[in-house]
Amino acid sequence: MHPALRDTEHRPWPLPRGPWGLTMDWEDLLFLHWPVAPARLAAHLPPGLELETFDGAAWLGVVPFRMARTRGRLLPPLPGARDFPELNLRTYVRASGKSGVWFFSLDAASRLAVEGARATFGLPYFTARMQATRRGDELTYTSERTDRRAPPATFAARWRAVEPPFEARTRPLERFLTERYCLYAQRGGRLVRGEIAHAPWRVARAEHALERCTMTALLGLELTGPPASALAAEPVRVAAWWPTPA
Repeated sequence: MHPALRDTEHRPWPLPRGPWGLTMDWEDLLFLHWPVAPARLAAHLPPGLELETFDGAAWLGVVPFRMARTRGRLLPPLPGARDFPELNLRTYVRASGKSGVWFFSLDAASRLAVEGARATFGLPYFTARMQATRRGDELTYTSERTDRRAPPATFAARWRAVEPPFEARTRPLERFLTERYCLYAQRGGRLVRGEIAHAPWRVARAEHALERCTMTALLGLELTGPPASALAAEPVRVAAWWPTPA
């Protein structure tokens, strides 16, 4: 049994019936979130998706992390698409009663992973020049988009956890921002849903230095001020299913 399937009672709905198709670990992950007026994000969603809010605001997330030990089911890891930094820009949505994540962009330092995810999931992946390093308990992360299919975008930050970790599902805002077990995308003009499974998120408040972030340029938005929430996450092992019509 995949390790991610040993503890699934916290998921808000049952696991998909079919076998998972992709396994990966998410490591060195930081959740940065800003509240945004809902109307500013709703205009960028496709038909069929409802924007979710918390305390009257939509939430825009910038999430850097490392993909590790990535491979397809029953397949060996592919060179160049096994371990690499990734960075996503996201918000939170609902369709057919299931809350999930909508990605405005996903940058990755693996061309093979980018093209594979665009083809199979319909996700807006882009290639980028990226580096993620750890020194003791501090992480440093930089990204510069090189893909011409999207506007230029850069990101640079340093962070470290400054408190003991806790389960995100035990606090309302942290649960809203992290505990989501599907993604939505458009593939061939149709809305699709991709299910995932992993243990509950364990996070800690992060001390950070956000040096630059222009990830929201493709939305015509500029992030102002520090994020309202900054959470360093413990690693999770993930099982993912291939997308199905939503």
